[in-house]
Amino acid sequence: MKVKGVPYRTIWVNDDGWSIGIIDQTKLPHAFVTTSLKTWEEAAHAIKAMIVRGAPLIGATGAYGLALAMRVDPSDAMLEKAYQVINETRPTAINLKWALDRVRNALHNRPPAERAAISYKIAAEICEEDVATCSAIGDHGLTLIEEAYEKTGRKRAVNVLTHCNAGWLGCVDWGTAIAPIYKAHDKGIPVHVWVDETRPRNQGASLTAWELNSHGVPHTVIVDNAGGHLMQHGKVDLCIVGTDRTTRDGDVCNKIGTYLKALAAKDNNVPFYVALPHSTIDWTIRDGVKEIPIEERAQEEVIVMSGRTATGEVVPVTITPEGSKAANYGFDVTPARLVTGLVTERGICAASEEGLIKLYPEFAK
Repeated sequence: MKVKGVPYRTIWVNDDGWSIGIIDQTKLPHAFVTTSLKTWEEAAHAIKAMIVRGAPLIGATGAYGLALAMRVDPSDAMLEKAYQVINETRPTAINLKWALDRVRNALHNRPPAERAAISYKIAAEICEEDVATCSAIGDHGLTLIEEAYEKTGRKRAVNVLTHCNAGWLGCVDWGTAIAPIYKAHDKGIPVHVWVDETRPRNQGASLTAWELNSHGVPHTVIVDNAGGHLMQHGKVDLCIVGTDRTTRDGDVCNKIGTYLKALAAKDNNVPFYVALPHSTIDWTIRDGVKEIPIEERAQEEVIVMSGRTATGEVVPVTITPEGSKAANYGFDVTPARLVTGLVTERGICAASEEGLIKLYPEFAK
């Protein structure tokens, strides 16, 4: 995607051939800043501190983190140490473990002298595959927006509600849930996006809105609890969200608040779709509520917010009374029964084991 006319991905190898360039997403939307990762510890910190975030992107960053580790010490001991530390940075998104496993497996029984080059190669492949995968997700999801446009009689914009950020900032390029919106907009289909602010870190208001604004897609930021009201009054044609882990039976785990949107959509007969790449499916579990670990982050993310003042200064402010504690659950699980369909790079399917196996028969038992 482009930033002020310049094409960017969210992660790349710098001109030196080894350090890793990233966009510092904690600075958005008020400043567009790029930085470099030069050690595997810096890669782990970037994931943990959400300098990079979004399931596909943290997977890619983790893969490059192992490459940085192998560059300085290609031993088995370093491989396992870096693997364990990076894997523990974000426990909910399965993409991270998927990418780390892919690099580690490729290094099995390979001589130390080859390990750095192999790691960089696998990480680059993960990135290239993610771009193609997300573009394909966009193509399949585009059909949903086209169908919704036909239902309006081609007389008004299609209103799509999304939650958190599942655009190109959360992937290497294109995004998952936002990719169909970009495809529709670029094709000339009028589309308008209701952007949930997504407290507490405001990935919707800060990141999705910034993306859509940069690409010229009409959108409106809403508070998280406004979605149900909009659905009751016929102002939402469909919901599209991303997911950080999807179970074999079709339960989806996404940013906290997604479950409530799905409930409101069900009650108002609004289609609720979830867009995901194959790397987000955890084929080893079935019950998302019981089996997916939910990340609990620091209370400061709830208590403190940052914003730009009238003078242009970006400052943090405390919004709660002194002494009040806050709980910060990062994700919730939406049961498959509330999901209209899963949008993948191979097509759209029911949120069920049968539906997923039709698209991914290689995982049939």
